[in-house]
Amino acid sequence: MGKDHHHVHKLSAAGLLVTLGIIFGDIGTSPLYVLKAIVGEGPIDSITVLGGISCIFWTLTLQTTLKYVILTLRADNKGEGGIFALYTLVKKTKVKWLMFPAVIGGSAILAEGIITPPISVSSAIEGLRMVDSLKHIPTVPIVIVIIIILFAIQQFGTKSIGKLFGPIMLVWFLMLGILGVSQLSDNWSVLSALNPMYGYDLLVKHPGGFWVLGAVFLCTTGAEALYSDLGHCGKENIRISWMFVKVTLVLNYFGQGAWLIAHQGEHLNGSSPFYTIMPTWFLPFGIALATVATIVASQALISGSFTLINEAIRLNFWPKAKIKYPSDLKGQLYIPSVNWLLCAGCILVVLYFEESTKMEAAYGLTIILGMLMSSRLLAYYMRIKRFWKPIISGFIVVYLFVEIAFLVAQMDKFLKGGWISLMIAVLLTSIMLIWYYARKIRNRYVEFVKLADHLPILEDLSRDLSVPKYATHLVYLTSADNREEIESKIIYSIMQKQPKRADIYWFVHVDVVDEPYRMEYKVCEFIHDDVIRIDFRLGFRVAPRVNLMFRKVVEDMVKNKEVDITSRYKSLNKNNIIGDFRFIVIEKFLSYENELPIHEKLILDVYSVLKHLSLSEEKAFGLDTSSVTVETVPLIIAPPKAINLKRIIDSEDIIHPPEHKE
Repeated sequence: MGKDHHHVHKLSAAGLLVTLGIIFGDIGTSPLYVLKAIVGEGPIDSITVLGGISCIFWTLTLQTTLKYVILTLRADNKGEGGIFALYTLVKKTKVKWLMFPAVIGGSAILAEGIITPPISVSSAIEGLRMVDSLKHIPTVPIVIVIIIILFAIQQFGTKSIGKLFGPIMLVWFLMLGILGVSQLSDNWSVLSALNPMYGYDLLVKHPGGFWVLGAVFLCTTGAEALYSDLGHCGKENIRISWMFVKVTLVLNYFGQGAWLIAHQGEHLNGSSPFYTIMPTWFLPFGIALATVATIVASQALISGSFTLINEAIRLNFWPKAKIKYPSDLKGQLYIPSVNWLLCAGCILVVLYFEESTKMEAAYGLTIILGMLMSSRLLAYYMRIKRFWKPIISGFIVVYLFVEIAFLVAQMDKFLKGGWISLMIAVLLTSIMLIWYYARKIRNRYVEFVKLADHLPILEDLSRDLSVPKYATHLVYLTSADNREEIESKIIYSIMQKQPKRADIYWFVHVDVVDEPYRMEYKVCEFIHDDVIRIDFRLGFRVAPRVNLMFRKVVEDMVKNKEVDITSRYKSLNKNNIIGDFRFIVIEKFLSYENELPIHEKLILDVYSVLKHLSLSEEKAFGLDTSSVTVETVPLIIAPPKAINLKRIIDSEDIIHPPEHKE
């Protein structure tokens, strides 16, 4: 496959502009609320301000630049990134426990996505209160309307408006830098906070200073997006554009710091340092641009959530869901169920917290959990790639210390609302683990038989005119990885449940591979024009639209004269009419006769509920439902214990036949 399939973009001016619009929205809007959260409601003091911006600078340097931009972007899976892409790189080692950091990390990132749009949009809209005539404007209804519109437009795709994201974010970052410099020009001494000792003094010596880390961490909350959206932009574009983004962010944080130092002893009283450094005449434009920037940031996060869920479905971590493709942009998809669940979650967050200040208190707890998990996977990846051992050891020690320190500081947020995102993360993790292990339990008891043993019978059945023809082409979806095998239930369906005569029997298998966009297939003809197996090898980001893919394979085979799909009915064959195709999907249900360990029974019971709520197999595989038959068969997991049932025979039960008289 060519580079186009890997979706890697070379370094270019256009690529850099697109990167600004897609990648840096979340981390780029953090100046709206970070320093406001650090200063809090108490009087402004220089130790907190200088120590806070020192911590911000070194967090952006260590966490974002070193960990993500320099190290993590190396772990690309054919040009794709994200925690599940990283997991597919390390799972080849067959180390089973690596699944846990992947699942926990993915769930944590999804959970935090429910707070990110509300806090970003609320922080921007609350700037309206800086305008004298709008001091008491209710912001909650405005925020909710923006969020509903944002989620409503997802179904149409972002191809057209996506072109605007880059220029908008370029103007945004230039504004951040210019505003920062305008304040620094009055007090360049604030740059002394580049010395990490200011941060050390705040965290170690200042009373209660350590807990400021919880607010400092908000400056790097978008770092995971650098890696997750790698496939959209390419690592070189991300690395070069980050240099520009970091400079503008740092200038803005230091500019806000300069303004705060000039107002020592005062209280913020709910106002934002971000807006206070703006000239009064510029405020309406600044608020409008901030609102648009937060919408861009939220859009990127929502798209990332769709990608994450899609990968989880392909890796068997999530129930099957309806996936739509609103535009022809590579990798862009829309999952209605996830979209509206996220929308409902965001609205509930806005109604519960009301103010961005309260959201700040709950924000970041699960993000640091996700970062800890990605660090664990990355350390294992570095070991696989044989990085120099001191580098691996240094990485583990430094980031274990840094990220655990952040996690401890974030625990202070648990009772302030952090429990909400943590509860959602636990729920999502539970769903992923239950879905994964239930399929493992079920697959453990699926019985496979040798296909070769049944080929003569299939050949005879296809020619047995005494059996009514079921379909010209009969297609079964099989889970057998070994092409020499087939599920016993499929053989039972063809030969016993209702003998199904067909001219050609097709067995289709879908194998999800570790490469993101691979699309390949193999054909194995067991009996010419009679029994054929097709194996699709699809990447973990490719939707298995089996109906379309199967049709393409058949067209290729007809073109190569490998198969004749003309109807075998004489009247139709004479007129070259194509025969009918019928797909059979076998649904296995848990029989009441099974006796299982209680924990496995509980897992399968929850799995049954999730499966009922999820998309059906035929829709998930993109089959035309008008040509699909679903058969249900019991899943015999464990034979029941012997039933001690005895027959009692009384003399009255014996009926003697009447004697025959001569």
